[in-house]
Amino acid sequence: MLEPLRHGDHPLQALPSAERARLEQVAGDCTDRFQRSSSRVAGRNGQLALHHQGRYRLSDRKLAALTAAHNYHIRRADGTTAAERFFGRAHETLFTQALQRMPLPPRPARRRPRPHKPPYLMPLAA
Repeated sequence: MLEPLRHGDHPLQALPSAERARLEQVAGDCTDRFQRSSSRVAGRNGQLALHHQGRYRLSDRKLAALTAAHNYHIRRADGTTAAERFFGRAHETLFTQALQRMPLPPRPARRRPRPHKPPYLMPLAA
């Protein structure tokens, strides 16, 4: 990024070399500060790093479940979730959303009658 600024015809080249070095240092410090990802992404990546630690790979289903829990369930000290901060408004709880999206389980199967057991020991007891 600094290469175009180092050409001889650029106005920065008219400055003394010490001043140019100081400006490059300040520019480097600024890029280091602002190049970092946002706190949402850094927090999420840190959380995933903890889950990946000790395991080779998370399945896609588990990763999706962890993402949903992170975005809609985990709250900061101020009581907001990542989704509320991102969208700028409150949302329903994760449990309520899951109930709306998941189908109801099927009815249980009817009990089958037990087969009649032959009375093997009945003649001996009599």
